[in-house]
Amino acid sequence: MRHPAAAPLALLAAGLAGAGYLYGRDPHLPGQLLPFCPWRRLTGLQCPGCGGTRMAYDLLHGDLLAAWHDNAALLLALPFVAAWYGVRLRHGLAGRHWRLRLAPRTVAALLAAAALWTVGRNLL
Repeated sequence: MRHPAAAPLALLAAGLAGAGYLYGRDPHLPGQLLPFCPWRRLTGLQCPGCGGTRMAYDLLHGDLLAAWHDNAALLLALPFVAAWYGVRLRHGLAGRHWRLRLAPRTVAALLAAAALWTVGRNLL
């Protein structure tokens, strides 16, 4: 049986390793060994998550304005995701096999917001 802290600690270790790797590579420059967006590569359009790697790089280097420019929606969502995961940790649910259950209206609202964000950022 695994220790209850195993999953959160593994997530923290993976996040720190990824942050350490990203800190030394500038995704704003070509030729970096970093993930790419298949949607953008196929269509030339930005998906809702495009700019997330650049945003994370900018946050690691303390440039909040550049992070906002790279992906404002994702930047705004980060505190809510962190709070949600913190609540799950507090209640001992983070290491278990679980599903995020959302009401159909919530799913529809999130999908609509993602679609609006995608259209808006590709028009500007």
